[in-house]
Amino acid sequence: MKTIDELLHEGVEGKRVFVRADLNVPLDGTTITDDGRIRAVVPTVKALADAGARVVVASHLGRPKGAPDPAFSLAPAAARLGELLGAEVAFATDTVGDSATATVAGLSDGQVAVIENLRFNAGETSKDDAERGAFADRLAALADVYVGDGFGAVHRKHASVFDLPARLPHAAGYLIATEVGVLRKLTDDVQRPYVVALGGAKVSDKLGVIDHLLEKADRILIGGGMAYTFLKAQGHEVGISLLQEDQIPAVKDYLKRAEERGVEFVLPVDVLVSAEFPDLKTKAPAHPTTVAADAIPADEEGLDIGPETRKLYASKVADAGTVFWNGPMGVFEHPDYAEGTKAVAQALVDSPAFTVVGGGDSAAAVRILGFDEKAFGHISTGGGASLEYLEGKTLPGLAALED
Repeated sequence: MKTIDELLHEGVEGKRVFVRADLNVPLDGTTITDDGRIRAVVPTVKALADAGARVVVASHLGRPKGAPDPAFSLAPAAARLGELLGAEVAFATDTVGDSATATVAGLSDGQVAVIENLRFNAGETSKDDAERGAFADRLAALADVYVGDGFGAVHRKHASVFDLPARLPHAAGYLIATEVGVLRKLTDDVQRPYVVALGGAKVSDKLGVIDHLLEKADRILIGGGMAYTFLKAQGHEVGISLLQEDQIPAVKDYLKRAEERGVEFVLPVDVLVSAEFPDLKTKAPAHPTTVAADAIPADEEGLDIGPETRKLYASKVADAGTVFWNGPMGVFEHPDYAEGTKAVAQALVDSPAFTVVGGGDSAAAVRILGFDEKAFGHISTGGGASLEYLEGKTLPGLAALED
């Protein structure tokens, strides 16, 4: 895989360099609520611009249905990128149409442009190779060189991620190089004990990674909505908590295999419960109660791990050599249910281990809850991509960058 440093050494002055970034940031209207993914691509964009390239940045945002939708415009992200670069960033109001063509043609050496949301064109996500290829051809006409730096999208077989690199000389940007280096430390060069903390809503989202980590990890800590399927598999009442009944057989198998392999599977010992889901907009006080994990009332739901579980999980992280965390421990967006997620994040900060926050909601939680990002070994920009890498899957966007 060619690196961006090799590309820069060869020279990019005057060349149109297409950077596939991940600017898929959360928006409240047109206000960006977490700019972490934009900041992550700045080193690559700045290095190219400083070397005299004409930089064309492209990304998806959200899930528009293959047609323009103002709610998913990249205009706010383009404006924020310009602020972070300290330079004007041009913005094309389409992906491969007249605006994109004119905007790219108008770039001078060292200037940067962002084209509109790639998913405004159905060809970006099409499962039809010909349709995807046709879109990739049109994107290729905008550039001389391709740099892949959107790690959060490399697990997608999309036109700008998979097909476009085959049409242009290509290299990996700084972010992708960093992410792959970190993930190799979680798979090929693990310092033990290796502790994995998994949360989030659904067990089904984590099936593959749990299956794979049973061969790798020393301890697996479970929280979030997925914990209640594990508790149910152990025969406990979980009330009206989030539950995936169809995953109980798989969960029972994981628990059995963990015991056979000597992997410590750690589940909550207490949880915060309520009869009502909290109001995440007003953040009105929720007044939860704490109960033992095997004593959840039939008419209430678990919404966060309890204080004893927080202490337990912190103790399981304290002596770790490597920690990978993906998924919040509860409804962290509400202050009454944020303490579990906060406790796990703090445990990673306090640990001498190499710590990795696996993207997605975990990365957002770290920033929302006010943690210093530098206190962690690495905060990934790609939750789904990180998990699929750890499952041992081939990621299309990485395979496309291999020579």
